[in-house]
Amino acid sequence: MSRSSFSAVIATLGIDLGKNSFHLVGQDERGAIVLRLKLSRTQLTQRLANIPPCLIGMEACAGAHHIGRQLQALGHDVRLIPAQYVKPFLKGHKNDYRDAEAIAEAVQRPTMSFVAIKTPEQMDLLALHRVRSRLVSQRTGVTNQIRGFLLERGITVRQGLAPLRQALPGILGSSADALSPRLVRLIADLAGDWRQLDERIAAVSAEIEALAAQDDHCQRLMSVPGVGPIISSAVVAAIGTGAGFKQGRDFGAWLGLVPKQESTGDRTILGKISKRGNKYLRTLFVQAAHIVLVRRPHGARLGLWPWIEAAGRRLHRNMLVIALANKLARIAWAVLARGHAYQPRSASHAM
Repeated sequence: MSRSSFSAVIATLGIDLGKNSFHLVGQDERGAIVLRLKLSRTQLTQRLANIPPCLIGMEACAGAHHIGRQLQALGHDVRLIPAQYVKPFLKGHKNDYRDAEAIAEAVQRPTMSFVAIKTPEQMDLLALHRVRSRLVSQRTGVTNQIRGFLLERGITVRQGLAPLRQALPGILGSSADALSPRLVRLIADLAGDWRQLDERIAAVSAEIEALAAQDDHCQRLMSVPGVGPIISSAVVAAIGTGAGFKQGRDFGAWLGLVPKQESTGDRTILGKISKRGNKYLRTLFVQAAHIVLVRRPHGARLGLWPWIEAAGRRLHRNMLVIALANKLARIAWAVLARGHAYQPRSASHAM
């Protein structure tokens, strides 16, 4: 079949993305396969520029957002699908063409959930958060190693970064025989690594805060109790304006802050939280809930405290933190979707 003849009948196109090569399966309006093609990265946009606009599906993975923006610029309707939602449509043994066919089938489902294509600005902000998360993890590893070395010599320090930072000079400078000169040198080197990581974390955090100060969405999110520049910018980087969710409940479920459900018949069985979706963002909202409960900010006392007190009488502290994190996430979505700052009094009645 010639290029002009098959391009005229393609209604849906599934693309299995690779690092350097892509496998395409095209279907007509009846669902019959009219195209199987393998293209290189440089050939993809050139070839798809020559076909009429159609529905294109891809799995949401590394590089998918960049390619999605390129294909959208050509006039195509591009939709990204979570990889776990494509698997049920896979027939037989796995190969690249069958993966592309499964994507083409999945993208046509009217109830399918899609991933919003991120803008370059969102990707830049997301990259900053990923770097910061890695640096924080490395710092945690360094401090845990220091604590482990000290514990092996019978020296314990109170939990937290600040107590360890305050106690370390005295421990290293003491004339006790608990630490050998070699171990003192190793711990001093680790303390130097810790200081360098602190400086890098502070620099990345400052850049995130500067970007958040210039973004209207981040400014509105920071009106929510417990939400600062880090959380607000992470939310904007992950979901943009929140248009990918119909309601705040869906956003909370996407974060994994709702109970896992294993119901059958007339029985509703709720277990622990699902922990699905964005782990980094879920962790930030849980930390925000802890801050609200400990510091009791003014906005929380106005709008959330009656709910917190009522929930606290029937829930364990840990369950209360998760429930509050879910509530904060739903409020954050409402702030993004409705385009106005958090209003404590009205929010307490609406939610």
